[in-house]
Amino acid sequence: MATRQRPLSPHLQVYRWQIQMATSIVHRATGIILAVGALLIAAALLALASGPEAWDCVRRLAGSWFGLAVLFGWTWSFAYHLLNGIRHLVQDAGFGFSIPAFVRNGWLSVIGSLVLTVIVWGAAASKAGWL
Repeated sequence: MATRQRPLSPHLQVYRWQIQMATSIVHRATGIILAVGALLIAAALLALASGPEAWDCVRRLAGSWFGLAVLFGWTWSFAYHLLNGIRHLVQDAGFGFSIPAFVRNGWLSVIGSLVLTVIVWGAAASKAGWL
């Protein structure tokens, strides 16, 4: 019996990048980021329970430029994953399958997540007295 070469699945180099591909990949990546962020939140809560010295360490780290960048990225990941998850639920209900609707809703997830992140950080900055 002769062995036949099986066809290889097309890869990312074969396809032209589209919003549908990007939203799918970014949704998976933000899910991973949210899981890591949940572990960081658990660690921060353990530090809070450990006492004032441990909590001060967390506050200093979170208030540094690196900590603020991580928090900003986690906030955007949350907003994107939330909005794109809602988009998936709408599609599961049978709506938004036409190509124009799919493209529009993908961009709404991306732009909406940026707007939501700016609103959250604007409110936090206002409350903290940064503005």
